[in-house]
Amino acid sequence: MPASFFRLAGVIGLVMVMVAGLAAADPPVLQKASVYTGSEPIAGWLMSEKLDGIRGVWNGKTLMTRKGVEIHAPAWFTAAFPPFALDGELWRRRGDFAFVQNTVLDDVPSDGWREITYNIFEVPGVPGDFPARLDRARAWFAAHPAPQVKLIAQRVCGGPDDLAAFLATVEALGGEGVIVKDPSLAFHAGRSPFVLKVKHFSDMEGVVIGHNPGKGRFAGMLGSLTLRLESGVVFNLGSGFTLDERRHPPLPGAVVTFKYQGFTQKGIPRFASFLRVRKD
Repeated sequence: MPASFFRLAGVIGLVMVMVAGLAAADPPVLQKASVYTGSEPIAGWLMSEKLDGIRGVWNGKTLMTRKGVEIHAPAWFTAAFPPFALDGELWRRRGDFAFVQNTVLDDVPSDGWREITYNIFEVPGVPGDFPARLDRARAWFAAHPAPQVKLIAQRVCGGPDDLAAFLATVEALGGEGVIVKDPSLAFHAGRSPFVLKVKHFSDMEGVVIGHNPGKGRFAGMLGSLTLRLESGVVFNLGSGFTLDERRHPPLPGAVVTFKYQGFTQKGIPRFASFLRVRKD
């Protein structure tokens, strides 16, 4: 891959970041899950499947991404939505993230929206505990039917063994993981120790800040991406790419998701492997 490509990619990536910044409003204040460690007292909490789609935040008027960018849903899709806030996942089926991302983030709504569902997992502005908040959404959509809207099914967790069995069932079906949540608390924003994500591998995001050319069988293609993490750590991600992704790598400024297993003493993700580019 010629050096001119890397220089051009850097310029294009900077322009993309500037344009994205102009298009986004202030990001919504969201509740964020922490990682389950196995020591939390989860018996009696509620657990549900973690859907791998695009997070959709309804502010009572507009559907937005987690970063505050408007989602151009068809008018019919949100016509029955309430005047209060909702948080949910735009989704089609397991293992279908690419279709959802391409459909949901398109500026011009396509017929693909007919296959998208909005799966509610939180009702932020409603007082009361978690079941009471979900009941508010349930009552609204009972009176204002919308077949594309669902409430994510919740079940009581009997403890670590029950959680492990439920996770195994979800993964056997091709699901991403499980969310387990203390149902007794009022809504609170930010990273929460009472909302936990449970998966057999962890994932995170990084911003592409450079390309490193490949060698050997990858000569003339991408060897690795240089990523900057939210923590400020910079490292090279070199595995998990298809040949097509190596020929056409994400541009600088793009946000990518990768999986990993723990960290080194320097805070670098161990056994990191590329998953996808995030556009939301």
